[in-house]
Amino acid sequence: MNVKVNGECIHYHEHGTFKAKGSYKDAIPNKTSTLKMIQTDTKNTLKIGMAQISPVWLNKQKTIDKIKTYIKKAADDNCELLVFGEALLPGYPFWISLTDGAKFNSTTQKEIHAHYVKNSIQIEAGELDEICALAKENSMAMYLGIMERAKNRGGHSIYCSLVYIDANGDIKSVHRKLQPTYDERLTWAPGDGNGLRVHDLKDFCVGGLNCWENWMPLSRTALYGMGENLHIAVWPGSDYNTLDITRFIARESRSFVVSVSSLMKVEDFPADTPHLQEILKNAPDTMANGGSCIAGPDGEWIIPPVIDKEGLITSTIDFNRVLEERQNFDPVGHYSRPDVTKLTVNRERQSIIDVID
Repeated sequence: MNVKVNGECIHYHEHGTFKAKGSYKDAIPNKTSTLKMIQTDTKNTLKIGMAQISPVWLNKQKTIDKIKTYIKKAADDNCELLVFGEALLPGYPFWISLTDGAKFNSTTQKEIHAHYVKNSIQIEAGELDEICALAKENSMAMYLGIMERAKNRGGHSIYCSLVYIDANGDIKSVHRKLQPTYDERLTWAPGDGNGLRVHDLKDFCVGGLNCWENWMPLSRTALYGMGENLHIAVWPGSDYNTLDITRFIARESRSFVVSVSSLMKVEDFPADTPHLQEILKNAPDTMANGGSCIAGPDGEWIIPPVIDKEGLITSTIDFNRVLEERQNFDPVGHYSRPDVTKLTVNRERQSIIDVID
């Protein structure tokens, strides 16, 4: 198996030894994998692209332009599913932890937050139309992490949303992060269960969650119960986040797990960022180092975390591996007891009003 990052080949050798420049070197040093690639028909295989990139931070249009560039790169590489990181469009709120974000009634916090909201995405206004058109043009499905300025919640609060666009260019689900994590709550609103959905993609059934939602066992179980066998986990960018949980979810669910992270270095802050000097005073050189990776349904690495490297990472996966690993454990099938424990999922889209005309 060959993996490309910005044109550089990373090789997965026949006997399972991983040698990947820029990868997490200590993840599985010289480990021999039990993964066996099976020759099957093309419906069983899926070529995945992971866009590990930095945003043009808090600049909506320039980040859209960068996303479009990577869609075209993925199309040239014949990807069938392309995944971008959490809140990539227009970026993660790194400023909060760097500028005393919990200070009440702070002019600094208000002004940066307002800039963030203005550069967030309103889907109803057609702000993803260019991206959807490229998905359709290239017959490519996508998961894209955005900050959503939700019209049905008044249009002033923002939600960390994971958008699934199918190969026809149609938006099939918008999952608003159920629970923002820690200081994210100072700028993001909590979502709802409407986006807890899965989608058929060739022989696969794909679903996804945002960042630390992946640690929520009931949210994972909801997707498992809907038939998920390809799990997408999106992150703002850190091998600290992706290293353990990617393999854990894969082994728990006996599914493929694709973790995609973004990048962010101090030089990625645009010069016109509000209160830039205050942000830079406490900013480390690197805020997000990537860590995108893929684990197979046996919980072993297909691609270990790729660190500090911007580019398109690709791999082809085989659905038969799911069926093999479900032979001895299927968490929502033969190894479940719905007569004893059962989960209820509320997928109603939440709104403060019900309008009756």
